Amino acid sequence: MTAALEETAELARERARKSSFYRAMAILPREKRDAMFEIYSFCRAVDDIADEGGDQPTKKAGLEAWRRAIDALYAGDNSGLAAGLAAPLRRFGLAREDFLAVIDGMEMDVDADIVAPSAATLDLYCDRVASAVGRLSVRVFGMPEQEGIALAYHLGRALQLTNILRDIDEDAGIGRLYLPRENLEAAGISDPTPEKVAGLDDLDAVCRPLLLQAKKHFDAANEIMASQSRERIRAPKIMSLAYGAIWRKLDARGFKKPRERISTPKLTLLGAILRYGFF
Repeated sequence: MTAALEETAELARERARKSSFYRAMAILPREKRDAMFEIYSFCRAVDDIADEGGDQPTKKAGLEAWRRAIDALYAGDNSGLAAGLAAPLRRFGLAREDFLAVIDGMEMDVDADIVAPSAATLDLYCDRVASAVGRLSVRVFGMPEQEGIALAYHLGRALQLTNILRDIDEDAGIGRLYLPRENLEAAGISDPTPEKVAGLDDLDAVCRPLLLQAKKHFDAANEIMASQSRERIRAPKIMSLAYGAIWRKLDARGFKKPRERISTPKLTLLGAILRYGFF
């Protein structure tokens, strides 16, 4: 188990290095960039366990091993799976509960495929898999506590809801449907089977309210960032601009079939890096 987890963690680090997220973090000073790389590598590792880690008992065991590794790290053990997080923890005061929240979020996917969760459950999921990562990140960025937590709350949810709306068909292919039960019922859809919902010709009535919810979170996040120094919000602003471009494409495309795949516009990401990466 340990060797397999270490291999998964190393593969996650390689994937992290090639990600658009890491390219956005490359504009940070080295110490902060290295800290964000370790945080993101941790997130990729536990996400890979949840999505690709074998059968349910194996996935549960893998996530539990990471939970023990985080506990050990905060108890002073700088070896093992979480070793790369030791320096960022000391330098930036990262909170143990945020790492554990990310693992809890991944476990929500492992315990049972998420299918039409309640709005409250979806919000909890977004908090764990996205906003908790934001709470870790804003400590690295050096934002004030109150504003940082608020930014993590709003931007994390904005990004995750955008992901959910972009990935409806891909998620259905692995038996998951993150669209909230209340939205389905309001649109007259009584059978939440993922493939059946994804097979419907028109999901606009289900998805537009969630798209509007994401927009409100983007707006709130951008308002918070407007009150902060440019240096503190460079990285989250780049992510907001990149995902905002995806949001606009979703808005223009709509949710009727065929729903062509939307990816991060490379020119938008490059423009954001050029604008906020240099002074």
